[in-house]
Amino acid sequence: MAPSSASQFPHLHQPPESFILVVDDEPANLSLLKETLSCTGFKVRVVTSGLKALEIAKKQPPALILLDVAMPEIDGFETCRLLKRDPDMANIPVIFATASTETGQKLKGFTLGAVDYITKPFQVEEVVARVRVQLQLQQLTAALRHKNQQLEHNLQELKNTQVKLIQSEKMSSLGRLVAGVAHEINNPIGFIYSNLPPAQNYCKDLITLVNRYRQEHVNPSPELQAYIKEIDLDFLEGDLLRLFKSLTIGAERIHQIVLSLRNFSRLDESALKTVNIHEGIDSTLMVLQHRLQGKTHQSGIEIQKQYGDLPLVECYPRQLNQVFMNILLNAIDAVEERNLQLNGSLVDPGKIQIATALENRNFVSICISDNGNGISEDVRSKLFDPFFTTKPVGKGTGLGLSISYQIIVDKHGGYLTCASSPKKGTSLTIELPIEHCPS
Repeated sequence: MAPSSASQFPHLHQPPESFILVVDDEPANLSLLKETLSCTGFKVRVVTSGLKALEIAKKQPPALILLDVAMPEIDGFETCRLLKRDPDMANIPVIFATASTETGQKLKGFTLGAVDYITKPFQVEEVVARVRVQLQLQQLTAALRHKNQQLEHNLQELKNTQVKLIQSEKMSSLGRLVAGVAHEINNPIGFIYSNLPPAQNYCKDLITLVNRYRQEHVNPSPELQAYIKEIDLDFLEGDLLRLFKSLTIGAERIHQIVLSLRNFSRLDESALKTVNIHEGIDSTLMVLQHRLQGKTHQSGIEIQKQYGDLPLVECYPRQLNQVFMNILLNAIDAVEERNLQLNGSLVDPGKIQIATALENRNFVSICISDNGNGISEDVRSKLFDPFFTTKPVGKGTGLGLSISYQIIVDKHGGYLTCASSPKKGTSLTIELPIEHCPS
């Protein structure tokens, strides 16, 4: 049948680089199909063998392949099988062209991955209609795939936002609590700390006065002598000054704890600051002190510090302390789990090592290592994924390391990496630019 005129078929919208590949060993069929499809506005390329079709499709995948079944060298079925086996060409839709009406042959074609059949002799309107339907399906599928990708992207963005909001609120609440506790403690300890020196001086004066009385009144009454013996005046005189020294040391310790709590919370430091990294680590360790101490049937966790000579670093202090908190909590959990499994039979005690160093003129590194059970490569590869956790339900949220990664990498332009293997502990290394450089 002669092809109808081009005016019978409205042109389809086709990307400039798109084309239909027609494969047939009969020149008359190639001429008819090329002219028919060209009238609809498609670019058409024709070849006479399956091998040549595979070569072209590999270099530049067509929008659709119109493939004859009966051909020399390799037939259409084998051509289709080789096409679908290659991941680069597997998604190209294939329409078989055949003179056979056997159901078995059609089923074979569909099994190999064909999307439709066109029977010979060709009916021009049928060829155009079937090609049009398959190309529209392909366009709709591509649009749906794009929408799905966009939805997945939006879902991931939503998850990331949820992670940031949850962790930000969590740390903000903790910061307010810590700051409030520090404020409440600061006033009474300040009162005690400031009054200890004069109280000590008053006691010294009273002791001096007592000693002078004893020198002037060498023969006290029996009742007074009995009382002096009862209170052990000589011991009291020496021990009272030692007591004041202990009270002063304790007050200084509480004062340092308050300073550490205030340093950790840093509620007034949401902007960039130039800070001492070691102060942030020490203040975080102070907050976690209760987790490091020994418990019933479980030894404490030893902290080993190897601090290098670091310059001041430009960063967001509150967020950086949040990272230290998250990593140290994970390290403590890992060591505690190891201790429980060993059930007190420790070859070496649980320990966490914190090492800092100046990597070069531009970066500092903070490495936090534990001697816990370590993790497998499969777990390590997912460690910074949002909501991924290996902890029991109700204990871990899977947010800590994910948000830490965002703070270090996205917020500070640094690096956060993990090295670990089963039974050999875990090390997390932070690399921070000395001058702030967001990615």
